[in-house]
Amino acid sequence: MELRLTRHVLSPILSPIADHHWESKYVFNCAVVKRHDLFHMLYRAQGEDMVSRIGYAISTDGIRFNRLEKPVFGPGSPSELFGVEDPRITQIDGRFYMLYTGYSPEGVRICMSSSKNFIVWQRHGVIIPDIDNKDAALFPEQVSGKYVLFHRIEPDMYLAFSDDLVDWSDFVNIAGPRKGYWDDLKIGVGGPPLRTDYGWLVLYHGVENTSKPTYRLGFLLLDLDDPRRVIKRSEEPILEPEEEWEIYGGIPNVVFSDAMVLHNDQYYIYYGAADNHVALATIEVSEVEKWMRG
Repeated sequence: MELRLTRHVLSPILSPIADHHWESKYVFNCAVVKRHDLFHMLYRAQGEDMVSRIGYAISTDGIRFNRLEKPVFGPGSPSELFGVEDPRITQIDGRFYMLYTGYSPEGVRICMSSSKNFIVWQRHGVIIPDIDNKDAALFPEQVSGKYVLFHRIEPDMYLAFSDDLVDWSDFVNIAGPRKGYWDDLKIGVGGPPLRTDYGWLVLYHGVENTSKPTYRLGFLLLDLDDPRRVIKRSEEPILEPEEEWEIYGGIPNVVFSDAMVLHNDQYYIYYGAADNHVALATIEVSEVEKWMRG
């Protein structure tokens, strides 16, 4: 069976604010975590200077978000000179680790910061140096005594392993583009994976190599004990650009997600639409379980 997400009727749920210079043009790819019945969102925004910064918003229902007037995170080192992009959040031992892309003249690098309150951040710097890399997300727990990190050395999706969240090694290529499929150009992880009875459920994006490259979403299922082993992968996309606000925008034909949250027997999947808005789509957990079992 193949799966399809359902767009929430209020989507898009976050859009640019003309009066906020730092988010006046684009509001898009976001991380979301649910804690103590509150949804915390960190989203990427760009204003007239086109430098990416990260804003913070909070919600009681995961749909209607209230945001701060100023960004909570912005460029703070030479490796972030042109912006901080595409946050993904994982909670480990009471602390929230944000993996994001630092963009500078040296290229794109995976960076990490951490916080206990989403407002004050401790920078840990570039964690995989000397190579263009992005689309990073931490597993929410150790596997076989190791921290595990998704990352993307174009065009493939990799895992890296660490004892201390500082030094990363043992890069393993776990999935790549598939010729003749909707993800035949490049792929990358969505939000951090979720543990299920059937394996690690991983949301990912794939790009089709056409005259107008199109970003779509799909699922991977990885072995719980050995996440290097792919059990299953979406044959068809679970979401693709169809609405006008997904087809036209800063970058057209894009649905791109950094966040998947379990809520009320549904998966809430937050995504950037055409690099212009934040939107929400959902799917019943029972439907995904049928797919994982099948």
